[in-house]
Amino acid sequence: MFDELGSKLDGALKKLRQRGVLNEAMIKEGLREVRRVLLEADVNFQVTRDFLARVQERALGEAVLKAVSPGQQIVKIVHDELANLFGEGRAELERAALGPTVILMVGLQGAGKTTTAAKLARRLGRDGKTPLLAACDLQRPAAIEQLQTLGRQIGAPVFAGTFGGDPVAAAREARERAVEEKHSVLIVDTAGRLQIDDALMDELRRVRDAVEATEVLLVADAMTGQEAVTIAKGFDDALGITGIVMTKMDGDARGGAALSIRSITGKPIKFVGVGEGIDDLDTADPQRLAGRILQMGDVVGLVERAQTAIDDKDQAQLQEKVLGQGRFTLEDFLVAMKQIQKMGPIDQLLKLIPGASRMKIPTANLDAKRFKHVEAIILSMTPEERRNPKLLNGSRRARIAKGSGRPVAEVNRLMKQFAEMQKFMKQMKGMMGGMGGGMPDMPFGR
Repeated sequence: MFDELGSKLDGALKKLRQRGVLNEAMIKEGLREVRRVLLEADVNFQVTRDFLARVQERALGEAVLKAVSPGQQIVKIVHDELANLFGEGRAELERAALGPTVILMVGLQGAGKTTTAAKLARRLGRDGKTPLLAACDLQRPAAIEQLQTLGRQIGAPVFAGTFGGDPVAAAREARERAVEEKHSVLIVDTAGRLQIDDALMDELRRVRDAVEATEVLLVADAMTGQEAVTIAKGFDDALGITGIVMTKMDGDARGGAALSIRSITGKPIKFVGVGEGIDDLDTADPQRLAGRILQMGDVVGLVERAQTAIDDKDQAQLQEKVLGQGRFTLEDFLVAMKQIQKMGPIDQLLKLIPGASRMKIPTANLDAKRFKHVEAIILSMTPEERRNPKLLNGSRRARIAKGSGRPVAEVNRLMKQFAEMQKFMKQMKGMMGGMGGGMPDMPFGR
């Protein structure tokens, strides 16, 4: 998310960060480079101009010019103003005063409404809500089937209208069912078009009124660049949207639409889609989004992913083995590795760690295929071998290599690195602060 924009913006600010003293000419030169980066990233021209005017006014203040580290002060100003572009504070979903909270998902065809509806249901279900999904895109049978499939995947019920039927009547019936079955949230998936037209907007207005929508969330494709801003304005003028979900932020989007859309429409970005997985929907916290753009990481986002993906029981057992008993076997490693996989692609996780984006870590060596190779090697061992790797002589390693389809050299490398990890885990048991000898190379890192 924001990879290209973040990398270029970091480069533009690098010269300012490295200078011990700054004057007005240096600051203006640096901000001209920032302006170029923002415009190349598809940030709206007026938004860019207003943004830089605010940054320059604060950056030329006496407190910055006389600061011990003026470059870092300017980076902080840029961070604060980026956060302001996304809004003041995290925008929460509104709740209905009476009856179910009804969330209407609107947007053009292909923006990702159906998938986002399921992702939102999944997220709200984890928060203790009882969502009901309603398939009211009755022009495409695939949309109905897709929502039903996703509903089964996340364990959420789906009310499905009839293909070719009246979406307004279907939406009204879905709301009645949500009331009868005491669902706390109703998420309505609606039809889209390739472009905004009067017929679509009229239909959406009637659906909105029929379900008494609490929230009207526009699902906007970040890949469309500045067109997303125009689309958002069109939907807002016609429907009065209450918030925006930016999808496909993990793709090649340059990020400008996300920065512009809040300023142009005045409506907050409430969620961002950061991947294809059903859990890849993050809240749009302005401070955290600004931190990601400036490659400062997002520790809170990393913790949230861990809490979502990692089983508390498995985590507690692993912690007791490592810190309580001082044991760490290949079986434990397999559990830990699977927990990391559940959190998402390693390259995404590294971006959430402050400073990791500047460390040039070779993420090509941390892909899912490497995990699978290590898993295949470990699963080709007997339970006894996993618990006691000292049993692995030459003939056993050859058998494991053959069973896993990996070369013997790879098995040997895994065992060498695992031995280093065992030593590190033993150090952790008696540690009272500090990290001792440092982290060993991970077995999937080479």
